[in-house]
Amino acid sequence: MCFHNSMSKKAQQLAARYGRKSDIIEIVQDIINEQYHVNAFNFPKYPVITNSDEIQVFNWGLVPFWVKTESDAEQIRKMTLNARSDTIFEKPSFREPIMKKRCIIPSTGYFEWRHEGTKKIPYYIYLKDEEIFSMAGIYDRWLDKETGEEHDTFSIITTDTNPLTDYIHNTKHRMPAILTKGDEEKWLDTPLTKVDIQLLLTPFDADKMDAYQIDNDFIKKAPNDPNILLRA
Repeated sequence: MCFHNSMSKKAQQLAARYGRKSDIIEIVQDIINEQYHVNAFNFPKYPVITNSDEIQVFNWGLVPFWVKTESDAEQIRKMTLNARSDTIFEKPSFREPIMKKRCIIPSTGYFEWRHEGTKKIPYYIYLKDEEIFSMAGIYDRWLDKETGEEHDTFSIITTDTNPLTDYIHNTKHRMPAILTKGDEEKWLDTPLTKVDIQLLLTPFDADKMDAYQIDNDFIKKAPNDPNILLRA
């Protein structure tokens, strides 16, 4: 699954990469500047690209619009950090967002572990020719009726592994659904059929990806520590 991501570029670079306005750069700069490790289990704020002409900032861990209470929201977001492509059209939390609220989760790389007996070996996985690439995501907006506050949240979609990522993630055999540059705006276009969507949620070309082993203690380092990405 995809629970540990990296976004190590500045907000200005992100805006330029996706052709979005930079009007809110000062607001989002502290959130997205040099975050070499972003841990989903902290339910962090993260930059998201929608069909809006501005960069959005949502929390990782999708809370569906129909959730009733804050307590329910706290529970459900633990189970919606990722959305499996093979069940996304059936799950109550995901079946409306996948048709109407698709987004892009920008990434500079992500982390996964290979299991060898009792050992867990961490790897950093990235695209060879794209400093910033696009993971397919979905989002939703939940209104806390007790406080009147609106919460925008997202989930990263996962799909089957390719040969490279299958070697690394050799237990659950999942990887994020990565979009080609040519498919990015198509993904954000609302009127897509289920078949159209399914065709975009396939394993990314392994030849365009690479990975290397990193130190086991990377998860203990500060998120803005570039040493996280050092080879083991």
